[in-house]
Amino acid sequence: MNHIVTVQDAVTAFAEWLEPTAAELDAIEQEMPLILADVDLVDAQIITLDRTPSELDARRIRRARRRVLAERAALANRTGTVSLPGGAA
Repeated sequence: MNHIVTVQDAVTAFAEWLEPTAAELDAIEQEMPLILADVDLVDAQIITLDRTPSELDARRIRRARRRVLAERAALANRTGTVSLPGGAA
């Protein structure tokens, strides 16, 4: 006879130690402008998937790409000046 048991680990798999740490949340917060710029770029590209891009669409994509590049540069400048503990760079 086979016994039916519950899968307790699957039900309670989300323990408190699986939550992001404060440092991880801070890193996400620092990267949020870049994440939002990437989302805007993907949105602009999705708009043109089913049609021929107009001049307005092309400008929207170029503007979104420039914003992504600017946010990447700003993020690199912000994180490049931060020194890590323990002497690591």
